[in-house]
Amino acid sequence: MQKRFVFLNVYVLLVAVVALIGIGIVMLTSTGAYAQDNHGDPQYYLKRQLAWLGVGTVLCVIGAIVDYRWMEKRWWILYAFAAALLICCFVPGIGKRINGSRRWIGAVGQTLQPSEIAKLAVLVGLAWWYSRKEAVSKSFLGGFVYPLLGVCVLVALIAPEVDLGTSSLIFGTAVMVMFVAGARLWYLGAIAMAGFGGLFLAVRMMPERAGRLLAFLHPEKYPDDAYQQVQGLIAFGSGGISGRGIGNGMQKFAYLPYAHTDFIFPMVGEEMGLFATLTVVLLFLLLLVAGTVIATRACDRFGKLLGFGIVALLAFQAVLNIGVTTMVLPNKGLALPFISYGGSNLAFCLAGVGILVSIYRRGLGERPDPEGRVFAAKIKTRKTPRI
Repeated sequence: MQKRFVFLNVYVLLVAVVALIGIGIVMLTSTGAYAQDNHGDPQYYLKRQLAWLGVGTVLCVIGAIVDYRWMEKRWWILYAFAAALLICCFVPGIGKRINGSRRWIGAVGQTLQPSEIAKLAVLVGLAWWYSRKEAVSKSFLGGFVYPLLGVCVLVALIAPEVDLGTSSLIFGTAVMVMFVAGARLWYLGAIAMAGFGGLFLAVRMMPERAGRLLAFLHPEKYPDDAYQQVQGLIAFGSGGISGRGIGNGMQKFAYLPYAHTDFIFPMVGEEMGLFATLTVVLLFLLLLVAGTVIATRACDRFGKLLGFGIVALLAFQAVLNIGVTTMVLPNKGLALPFISYGGSNLAFCLAGVGILVSIYRRGLGERPDPEGRVFAAKIKTRKTPRI
């Protein structure tokens, strides 16, 4: 009965992901033709997204087949690899500067966003640490300072790119994983307050980010900085309940910048209506619930923490994107998982889904002991005493 319940959750997870990807392909087909820098090809962004979808599908299948526990012993390789790629963003000739940010590396027209690999590296590193140091999870040094330093190293390489949205996403997800792992709440509360203070200081030092924050607080006083979010609200309003129809949206005609990336959710509302946007929210809720159940049924502590981290990261990023496009949060420039255009993000999300499937598969026939180690039942035979 329990196996059937977990199987149902992995089925729900995969159906939700496929549905989100399908919505994303439909909307990218509608909006990509009118996006800037499409090199004269109306299907330019769609073709690239489909290519990355192929890469992500391969990563998802590999992640589902391979035992996720191999990362537990090789976490440092992934961590060092992510750090090296993040440093490459600042190397002339390798790093790519787009829209004032150095978030990409690549050549020959192909780019990769190393921060996506850093997300997985942080989650694997935290899961390894707390599965190995479970006894000290509530201590100040072992349960808080040391793992936090590991997170801050990668975040410190991402923030100067400039990518405060991804930095906040990784940091916030790391705090949630640390809380689930057993770190003391008041330690995490203190560092969360310090993080907000540091983010506020960084915004003060960066005029563009300061403008976004002020535009969120006073949109009528800063119309230029609030332009994207205001146009997003107009898109939602013009779509109404049933929408204008796929392909009939107006905001993509140079009114709403980045309608195929960060602000694709308002385009869903304009062309497909309120029911479609609520369906997207429901699909993410299903992903959150199903993924959490799979993580809790993992056969070891490492799998539980890694699975929870992946689900929390996907859900948190979706919440931030939807919050920004509905003007509940300041503009942060984060993609909507599985839907927005962005090859690196799509590949990472699918790889994370593959790892969740691997956690499900390994947890079927193995039972965790109270300390989190997997053990097999042993039958001891007694020797019949000779008379």
